[in-house]
Amino acid sequence: MREMNKEPLISVIMGVYNDQRFLKEAIESILCQTYKNFEFIICNDCSADQSTKILEKYKKIDNRITIINNKKNMGLAASLNRCIDISKGDYIARMDSDDRALSDRFSIQVEYLNEHPETSVIGTNVYYIDNSSNRYSKTEFPHMKSISLKEAVKQTSLIHPSVMMRKEAILNVNKYTVTELTCRAEDYDLWCKMKEERMVLEIIGDYLLEYREDESGIKKRKYVYRIQEAKLKFYWMKRTGMTKYLFIYALKPLIIGMIPKKVYKKLHKRRVIDEIGRAHV
Repeated sequence: MREMNKEPLISVIMGVYNDQRFLKEAIESILCQTYKNFEFIICNDCSADQSTKILEKYKKIDNRITIINNKKNMGLAASLNRCIDISKGDYIARMDSDDRALSDRFSIQVEYLNEHPETSVIGTNVYYIDNSSNRYSKTEFPHMKSISLKEAVKQTSLIHPSVMMRKEAILNVNKYTVTELTCRAEDYDLWCKMKEERMVLEIIGDYLLEYREDESGIKKRKYVYRIQEAKLKFYWMKRTGMTKYLFIYALKPLIIGMIPKKVYKKLHKRRVIDEIGRAHV
């Protein structure tokens, strides 16, 4: 049996599209990790702002950074797949271009995956930050050992840019699905595919990411994307044979879209939206 490398190479993958405002913070938070054995693969999805110049600047500063430039706008799922295609690491770490990773994020996640070879994916708790980078709320997930298929289909608590996963796991489900339905829900679809293959998905209790989501962030999402997300949830619920009364969970994206902004802000700060998604029946 091959001995586990205690400091395996991590491939950090990130998509960028017109993210100049917070891009530097995101990149710096990765370069400042206490765990140093990583490559940082960034796919620039035809940004029209200063993102391209920022990326080229950092590429010259740190040779661990690789930039992929899409010839046309392809969306996040396709961009992440391009990153995976050239990745060399044993582990894949997700990052978003407006978030900030805490400095010990990779060290903690690598140690956990090394010690738990049965686990394919781990997510973490996160702090919510606003556009001024102030923390205004946080998740309060307990350590969730092996999220079930039912939980994944209803509404997984895994926050996409917080996860680290084994490369072999994501390759075994053919990476991210690129369709209209997964346009804004590529992570949800990925977790469902992995659970269908009986993979172990976990959430550890540590706070390892500052997740930028101001109160209007979700509200700005076009309603057509909400409809697609609802259709995707219906697809997975039907595919996994869930009972009809649970189909209410598929309507969550549409319901959120109808909540007035001021009301949503209050609910979000109290984490009511998350609790609705995680509720057990």
